[in-house]
Amino acid sequence: MFEAVESLVEEHAMLEERMGDPALHADQAASKRVGQRYAELSAIIRTYREWQQTVDDLEAARELGLAEEAEDAERRIPVLAERLQRQLVPRDPADAKDVILEVKGGEGGEESALFAADLLRMYTRFAESRGWSVEVLDATSTALGGFKSVTAAVKAKGTPEPGEAPYALLKFEGGVHRVQRVPVTESQGRIHTSAAGVLVLPEAEDVDVQVNDADLRIDVFRSSGPGGQSVNTTDSAVRITHVPTGIVVSCQNEKSQLQNKEQAMRILRSRLLDAARAAADAEASDARRSQVRTVDRSERVRTYNFPENRISDHRTGFKAHTLDAVIDGALDDVIASLVEADLAERLAALEPGSS
Repeated sequence: MFEAVESLVEEHAMLEERMGDPALHADQAASKRVGQRYAELSAIIRTYREWQQTVDDLEAARELGLAEEAEDAERRIPVLAERLQRQLVPRDPADAKDVILEVKGGEGGEESALFAADLLRMYTRFAESRGWSVEVLDATSTALGGFKSVTAAVKAKGTPEPGEAPYALLKFEGGVHRVQRVPVTESQGRIHTSAAGVLVLPEAEDVDVQVNDADLRIDVFRSSGPGGQSVNTTDSAVRITHVPTGIVVSCQNEKSQLQNKEQAMRILRSRLLDAARAAADAEASDARRSQVRTVDRSERVRTYNFPENRISDHRTGFKAHTLDAVIDGALDDVIASLVEADLAERLAALEPGSS
């Protein structure tokens, strides 16, 4: 394990030198990729240097007969070794990316649409707690303020630490989320069960996906909203069909046709990147398959039980009676359980004899 770090030390030094070249910063995409890789390696190198220093401290403490210092170093060495091992586990190449987040109401009618709005609010508040920005790209709302569907971009500021970017944390949110509560539309106080689907895509950059204009069919139409709201008198809404794949994206939130087209292209590129990743990595796509495209309550990933203030993640077994805080954006513990489970699987896959 430690021998592998030496090659990373060399790469880290090369990247540091490259980052000092003004020519690199003229290419924003290349500069971002180099910066992300440099940040990832910096975390590994820091742990490695600390481990080396602690090993040296142990040797010095033993030579000088400093029992307490030696004991302290002996405790820290395996902790640092484990941290380094975890940092060396190969990461999903998309972990450093921002996110395109889609939430769709499913079974449950208006209550499902209201729950979809609650989920978007939950993710927005979680994002804000981490200093990220959230931009709604497209939404189809209902009369009571819910969403039949809503698409948003979640973006980090600067270069996040490894494992701290939007996709690295939010990718586990993909799937069917089930809610149990008394709907605002229920007059007799009965608990209903409904669901909403969440899809999390790494936001693609121009360099990630090349889209041929000849492969696109672009239609324009008038946007619509409940009760006459947001209804345009011009054909500003845009629907883009990627003919080779059949992927269809539409946007109507912006006032101009050009703005809606730009937003639709952002979503389309991310969906194409998602499709390409799934096809290229079909043998190791367990995490991706968990992002259920249909809102089928039997394929739920998480349940939100309001009467008992309980949240349950069905993949990790995580349960807590803190639903009120979670729905208000306190997702850290829930996501941490998923990150830890994913890391455990990756570490197990590296064990000799694992298939």
